[in-house]
Amino acid sequence: MSDDFVLDVTRIRDQARQKMSEGAITPTYGLDTSRVIEVLNDVVATEVVCWLRYTRHAISAAGIDRAQVAAEFTEHAAEEMQHALRAAERISQLGGDPDFDPTTLHRRSHTEYSTAADTDLKAMLEQNLLAERIVISSYQEIARWLGDRDPTTRRLIESILEEEEEHADDLTDLLST
Repeated sequence: MSDDFVLDVTRIRDQARQKMSEGAITPTYGLDTSRVIEVLNDVVATEVVCWLRYTRHAISAAGIDRAQVAAEFTEHAAEEMQHALRAAERISQLGGDPDFDPTTLHRRSHTEYSTAADTDLKAMLEQNLLAERIVISSYQEIARWLGDRDPTTRRLIESILEEEEEHADDLTDLLST
């Protein structure tokens, strides 16, 4: 079995020196950075909307199981905000500007923000589970699209996806109790 892998370090060094101002983006980057930044800004919007919904639900929850459900919503909200910040940091690494504009968050988000069923725990759990399922499908498609052309962003999306799947599992458990 022959190993035909050859790394031309001299070429890589020369290319790296030529475009120092491009930071992390090298000639080996496999995608249109502006499109990746656009997709990631939609992820930021999605995560901020999810943070807002979970936060509102944690505050508004009422009923006998309020403490347990509100605690779960609060935990999920904190994780959603961390997801938004991680995606925003990647946007910055790619040379873009994270878009936290409140006037466009709802339009860019994959999920919806709903004020329906303000205190109904079951309805809140169902709304959040629906949102998690939408996010899971969206992020799976994003990870497939990124493939091996941007492994750093793909791993970021996959790590967020893993936590979103945990959220869906948590919500399913709460709905079955």
